[in-house]
This record gives sequence, C-alpha cells and structure tokens, in this order.
Amino acid sequence: MLHPMADPTPVLDDLRAESDELDRLVAGLSSERWTLPTPAPGWTVAHQIAHLAWTDHSSVLAVTDQDAFSREVEKALAAPGDFVDTGAREGAAKPPERLLADWRAGREALADALRKAPAGARFPWYGPPMSAASMATARLMETWAHGQDVAEALGATPAPTDRLRHIVRLGVRTRDFAFGVHGLPTPFEEFRVELRGPSDELWTYGPENAADRVTGPALDFCLLVTQRAHRADLALRAEGPDADRWLDIAQAFAGPPGGGRAPKGTAR
Repeated sequence: MLHPMADPTPVLDDLRAESDELDRLVAGLSSERWTLPTPAPGWTVAHQIAHLAWTDHSSVLAVTDQDAFSREVEKALAAPGDFVDTGAREGAAKPPERLLADWRAGREALADALRKAPAGARFPWYGPPMSAASMATARLMETWAHGQDVAEALGATPAPTDRLRHIVRLGVRTRDFAFGVHGLPTPFEEFRVELRGPSDELWTYGPENAADRVTGPALDFCLLVTQRAHRADLALRAEGPDADRWLDIAQAFAGPPGGGRAPKGTAR
C-alpha cells in the first residue's frame, strides 16, 4: 500500500522545475500564438495557462484562507459544469503579459504557502482533503498535463523527465477513486504496477505476486491517468480483468469522470 509523502520539499522542487519548463515554452509567444487552439475543445494556449493560474489561486486559498475557499466551493456547486471553464475564460481574456505575470505570482505564492504549512496539516479541496505534499503533487500533475496540451498546440515535443514519478505515484494512489467515480466496485486486492521511467529505471508498486498487473512506459501511464491520450494509442499492458478495466477509466484528477481523448484518427 502506498502511503502519503511526509516531506513536500522534493515534489515542490520538481513542481517549480515543471512550471519553469512550461514558462519557457510560452514566455516568448506572440499574441497570436497565445490564441492557438489546443486539444481541449474551446481552449487556447491562453486558456490552459489561465486554468493553471486559477487553480493555483484556489490552492492558495485552501491553504491560507479556508473560509474564502469554502465560498469558492459553493460557487462550484452552484455551477458544477461551468466553473472551471469560466475561470479559464476569464483568465484567457487578459493580455498575455498580465496572464503570465499572474500565473508566475500565483505559483510562487502557493509554493511559499506549502513550504510554510505545518507538518501533518491537511487542506480542503474539491475532492478529498490533501496534505501539502499531495497538493504539490496534484499541481505538478496538472502543470505537466496542461503543458502537454500547450506543447501540442505549439508543435513542440517536451522530453519526459523523472519528474513523472510523482504523477505515476498519484495515478496509482487514485485507482480506487477512479472506480468510485464510475460507480464501479473497488477491487479488493492491490495491483502490481511496473513502469519504465525516462531514465530507464523500473518503477514498481504493489505486491510482486498480484494477480492483476499493469506494465509499460511511465510516460504512457501518465498520459493515460491525465487523459491526454487514449489507451489504444499507448504501450500499456494489463493482466487481469480489474487491471484491464482500470486502464479504461483511470484518472488522477479530482472531479467527475473525464471525457478523455479519442484514439488517433478518430473524430470526437
């Protein structure tokens, strides 16, 4: 069984590195390129960065002002299908230089708040409460995932790094959540997960003798659990019926089941 990470420092350092990499990708863009469409329907490059800035702001409230965050949750409950798109749309309407400055300031404020958080503290969220390390991991996951969308829009191919380990770990830990949001019974036994990292290291989770197993590249697993690629386009292998079902429904993000991406060459 995976246990929560106690010290948030390593993932906070990697979150900074992931954010800086995406920042370098967008910092020099012309105003026209900020409006390029990304794989997310209706979202431009600006919408993607605006969403990250909006979520960082919400995360800061969750850590530093839980009454204010509760009001944000109330807004979300009042418009469950719109609040994420609304936040992205409002941010994308800003001039690019203002949007970029807001994103930079927000992620610095969040990193500072999480580094100062008391040991063992847990913070409210739109899903289950999170520790400082878990919140930083979730932010890294989202930064990487939305960065994939931005990169695709710009015709770039970011090199995978061992920072993917955090996303893999989150994807493994959210297995039961994925079954739950689909209204499916949670598998009783742990799965064995064996994934090859970008540095060719084998990352393993779960008992070696588990009946259900998932194997393949760590990059592909991260694309799957962030729903940035369809299972049919990834080199992941499942053994056992529960593991096979998991690869159809996996998601590492909070909220209702995501729509995912269509297989390559298939219109949505």
